[in-house]
Amino acid sequence: MRNSTFPFLPKDFIQTKEGLIFAVVSYQDHDSKIGCFLRYVPDGDGWKKVDTQQANDLLQHSFPHYLYHSSKVDAAFHAVSLEDIVHHHQPELRLKELLQREPSDEIEKKCHKLIPVLQQFGVQIEKLGLTGSMLINQQKSTSDIDLVVYGRQAFQQTRLAVQQAITSGLIDKLDISLMQDNFERRNAELGFEEFSWHEERKFNKAAIENCKFDIGMVCLEDEHDPDPHHYQKLGPRTFKTQVVDDKRAFDFPACYLITDQETPVVLSFTHTYIGQAQQGELIEVSGMVERNISTGQCRVIVGSSREAAGEYIKVIRR
Repeated sequence: MRNSTFPFLPKDFIQTKEGLIFAVVSYQDHDSKIGCFLRYVPDGDGWKKVDTQQANDLLQHSFPHYLYHSSKVDAAFHAVSLEDIVHHHQPELRLKELLQREPSDEIEKKCHKLIPVLQQFGVQIEKLGLTGSMLINQQKSTSDIDLVVYGRQAFQQTRLAVQQAITSGLIDKLDISLMQDNFERRNAELGFEEFSWHEERKFNKAAIENCKFDIGMVCLEDEHDPDPHHYQKLGPRTFKTQVVDDKRAFDFPACYLITDQETPVVLSFTHTYIGQAQQGELIEVSGMVERNISTGQCRVIVGSSREAAGEYIKVIRR
C-alpha cells in the first residue's frame, strides 16, 4: 500500500521537531519535501487544532521555512523536509493499535463498536485507518471518528456497508443536529437544505450512538497520476454542465468528467464536494480555471484555496 521510497499518503500526519503536526495532502514529493498543511500546534501536554489563517500566521511569524509555493500546480500550501520530521503518524497503524486494546474513552468505545458493524457488511479491516484528532489521541467527547479507506474498490464497498448498516438499523443517518454541525464546520457556499440533500445520498457519513463518523478515500499507487503536470491559474469561472463520468467522484481529489469543451474536467480538493454529483446530472460549478502548460488543456479546480470561498459544485437538475 505504501511506497517504500515515498511512504507518505494523504490523511497521514507528520510531526516536526518543533512539535507542529501537519496533515499530508499530496501523493508526491515537492522538491523533496512532503506537501501538507499545519493542523495542530503544541498546547500544554497535548495539541490544539488551528484553522488556515492561524496556521499561515504562525508559520509566517515563526516557521517560514514550512511555507511553500508549488510552481508545478501554481498553489501555496505547506511543506516539510524529511530531516524535520520526528514522527510519522499512519492511520492504519493507529486503528490497529486501538482495536488491540481496551478503549480508554467514549469515542474509542464507539469506534470499537463501529468497526465490527462495517465488517459484518464485507469491509476488510486491513483497508481501514483512523485519522483526524484520534490519529494523535487528541479526541474529545464531541469529536468525530474519521476513517480512512485505502483504494477505490474498498471505499465503494465501505460506502455500501454504511448504507446497508443504516437500513439494518445498526447505525443511523445524520439527524438534523449532526447535519447542522456538519454544515457549520464545512462553511460551504450552499444553503443548509441544498447542502443536506447532497450529503444524505453520499453514504460517506453516518452516526453511531450519536457520534458522527466519516469515511474518506485514499487512492492506491496505481489509482492516481504519478507525475502531475505543470499548471497555470487563469481565473475564476462559473458555468452549468453535465456530468458524463463520476467513477472518481470520491477520490482525493474528486474528479468529474463533464460535457463542457472548454474545461472538460472538474477536480475538487475540498471534502464538501467529494461525491457531490452523479453521471447524467446537470450541475453548476464555480471554481478556478487552470491550464496545462504542456498541452494547453484546461480544467476547473474547486478548492483552489483550502476554504474554497466562492467555489462550489451543486446539482441543479436531479
